Amino acid sequence: MEANPNHSPSLMGSQSVDEVSTQQYYIATKSAPPDDRTRVLKYGKMFAVFDRYGDVEPSGLGEEGIFYEGTRFLSELALFIDNSRPLLLSSTVREDNSLFTADLTNVDIDQRDQRKIPRGTLLITRCKFLYQESCYEQVRIANFGLRPVQIPIALKFEADYADIFEVRGIHRTRRGRRQDPLVDSDSVTLSYRGLDGITRRTRIQCSPKPRRISAADCRFDVSLQPKQEMTIQLIVSCIMHPASNGLPKYDVALAATTAEMHAASQRTSRIYSSSAQFNDWITRSLSDIEMMTVGNPEVGYPYAGVPWFSTVFGRDGIITALQCLWVDPWIAKGVLEYLAATQATATVPESDAEPGKIIHETRRGEMAALGEVPFGRYYGSVDATPLFVMLAGAYYERTADFEFVEKLWPHVERALSWIDRYGDRDGDGFVEYSRNSVNGLVQQGWKDSNDSVFHADGMLAEPPIALCEVQGYTYAAKRSAARLAAALKNFEKADAFEAQARSLKEKFQEVFWCPDIGTYALALDGKKQPCRVRTSNPGHCLYTEIASPEHARAVEQSLLGSDFFNGWGVRTVGARELRYNPVSYHNGSVWPHDNSLVAAGLARYGFKESAARILAGLLDTSILVDLHRLPELFCGLERRPGEGPTLYPVACAPQAWAAGSVYLLLQACLGVCVNALNNTISFTKPCLPEAIPQLWIKNLRVAASSLNVFLERSSSQDVRVEVIEQCGDAKLLLS
Repeated sequence: MEANPNHSPSLMGSQSVDEVSTQQYYIATKSAPPDDRTRVLKYGKMFAVFDRYGDVEPSGLGEEGIFYEGTRFLSELALFIDNSRPLLLSSTVREDNSLFTADLTNVDIDQRDQRKIPRGTLLITRCKFLYQESCYEQVRIANFGLRPVQIPIALKFEADYADIFEVRGIHRTRRGRRQDPLVDSDSVTLSYRGLDGITRRTRIQCSPKPRRISAADCRFDVSLQPKQEMTIQLIVSCIMHPASNGLPKYDVALAATTAEMHAASQRTSRIYSSSAQFNDWITRSLSDIEMMTVGNPEVGYPYAGVPWFSTVFGRDGIITALQCLWVDPWIAKGVLEYLAATQATATVPESDAEPGKIIHETRRGEMAALGEVPFGRYYGSVDATPLFVMLAGAYYERTADFEFVEKLWPHVERALSWIDRYGDRDGDGFVEYSRNSVNGLVQQGWKDSNDSVFHADGMLAEPPIALCEVQGYTYAAKRSAARLAAALKNFEKADAFEAQARSLKEKFQEVFWCPDIGTYALALDGKKQPCRVRTSNPGHCLYTEIASPEHARAVEQSLLGSDFFNGWGVRTVGARELRYNPVSYHNGSVWPHDNSLVAAGLARYGFKESAARILAGLLDTSILVDLHRLPELFCGLERRPGEGPTLYPVACAPQAWAAGSVYLLLQACLGVCVNALNNTISFTKPCLPEAIPQLWIKNLRVAASSLNVFLERSSSQDVRVEVIEQCGDAKLLLS
């Protein structure tokens, strides 16, 4: 990702110029949040972050608000009962992520006539959801007292129209102009004319008509008899291109967004187990993937994460698609289609674009439009291009969709051309990176914090940098390309790609293996010196199978040792390394998606029990985090008895590839492979952790067939596989 919330490196003295330059994308944390359990909603290009009351508060990290196309259209929203904030009873987001609900009550209220409204007299239920470009809210107030109640209720609001990068801490010397508000009897429209020439409007519409409405609030007089209730509705619309069509009513809009979420869930194989905790985790994960996808203009493409990365990211989309491929290939097709359509066709240094390169991210906000940040359409990732080819090959094996792959093949060839011509610019056989854009990312692998690639003495590696996992992705990409070329009857190219893959694997063993640290080097620096640092990156080399079997065992022993495995998962950097910091973004934290790739790699070399250990650790994590939602990352502190994992302060939650992790972890343990080319579903030496003794997979589809499968862990730890129901002629293979 760009703009990494990395902590400023301080281990080795002064920072380099490159380190300082990337601090402009640092996610600022100037004060502690009053409540670390925010409530998130997302629909298409819009997302909202509320506190547990359902309010938007400007304090703390400052990430709360209603956002649309990279801009915050509402920066404050607060409900008051007689000028007091209500008491929170509970709040949650519905299992399918479509609806936020908070139950509140009043504090003790003294009124002018000396009569009191005791605490708990009123029950206030706030329900919110997003649909299209609007946030709908319903506030239901019920009087459970024994006497009539007359009380004022106010909703206060503000819109700062901050670009998402301003919210993240970047200071702008110039901004656009706020326009005069338009106030009607039941609505108010706030607006801002940006420096990009676009007018952004926030329309707040109330029902029933309030007693008073202004540019800052709307006020209602509530009069309720005992056991009587009333409802206030609010619609906050984000308007950039005014349309004449009216907004659907609350109930109609809620039914529509709920139906979309439900339809999305029907594509995916249904998985549940005898473990209620696992069921909570996988249900929330599926809902998160759906929420990150539903309503997006890029059909089938999951956005990366809320709040900081709610947009297309090439690497994130590809890895999420790979994680979910065996249960839902539709995501992979959407990702491949969009990335092919946006593949670079020219060299554009300011966006790190080169012909054939796959996009890193896109942004729609004012700062991106003006070039104040380079991320409008930015190509600064070294790994998205080989990962694109990997996904194309995996998608074809999963679906046998020859027509689509035939259409995709020219884009695959352009990606391969980029790998050979621009990725390996010095001709040494390895793919490396160095930025061309002055404002672009210094580090362009998945660990893209400015301090994430370093030597054993803590010194940062100088570019161009060849990461170990990128060589693995390239190896797998060449093998995928060989299979695709063979499918297209281009056997000469297929042979050439296989030969290139073999050559890369041989050279990789020679250059990257470091016997002194018992693992592969993190990277080669610009002088071809290996970064002899123990990291989780070699786990990705197992996933792509570029590692040799004898080295794979050493990597497994390293990653499951005490330096890496903290009881919850595998750290990104070993605890004995100089730059290890369990509270850093990339140098000692635990990332669920990283762990899923590591586990999948371990399983490919037969280390199923280690893969199951990682699955069990993240299952335990899911039990203890809010809403059973694995965040983007959490801190790498050692697991302590009776305590939960330590959360990272500015992690995205939900995050698409964190949500997708459960599917790849499960695939790794079960050894499941769905192959439409052979019309087979196979399970190879399936393994389940002790916490999941029984598992059901329903509607596992291959070609025109579908299977319902039951798996059970025996006392000998073997796993029995039984087909409960089958439709079609697919073959089930067990080994």
